[in-house]
Amino acid sequence: MSLEHDLRELVAPALGADVVVDDVTVTPAGRRRVVRVTVDRALDGLGGTDPVEPLSLDEVADATRAVSDVLDAGDALGSQPYTLEVSTPGVSRPLTTPEHLRRNLGRLVEVERTDGGPVTGRVLEVTPSTLRLQIPAERKTPASEVEIPLPDITRGRVQVEFSRPDADETESPSDQPEQPDESR
Repeated sequence: MSLEHDLRELVAPALGADVVVDDVTVTPAGRRRVVRVTVDRALDGLGGTDPVEPLSLDEVADATRAVSDVLDAGDALGSQPYTLEVSTPGVSRPLTTPEHLRRNLGRLVEVERTDGGPVTGRVLEVTPSTLRLQIPAERKTPASEVEIPLPDITRGRVQVEFSRPDADETESPSDQPEQPDESR
């Protein structure tokens, strides 16, 4: 087994039920090593359309203390000094697993398929076998939804939105409740 796998197995139980280890990397840096542990919110108990809240700074700080305590108490890293970095994955992480897609519910993503080319849309639902996207309207094509079998997706990435439309702005005027006229 690799050192990264051993460290993942060592620190995962210390994080509790709400936080999971997403990735562990160990990189040499001169006489030290940099141990990077990426953590994320657990998906247990959430359905395919339930939003996943990101970890708060306090939760990441708690995870950092837990990982540090476990690494300091054990001898998995030997006597060589190391620097520990614990963080969440961030928007630049490639979406390579169904869990990665699930954690980005509501976000605009671009997924590449084994055949048919890339598709960009907002994640509506992730089931054990499919990804459902809302494809935005373009010039001459109306908005639509598409279901893509997960095995057909090779990878994906989150599209950064600087001015994401809010739910209130996307409702049509007929969907909004009438306001009483208070001009009298």
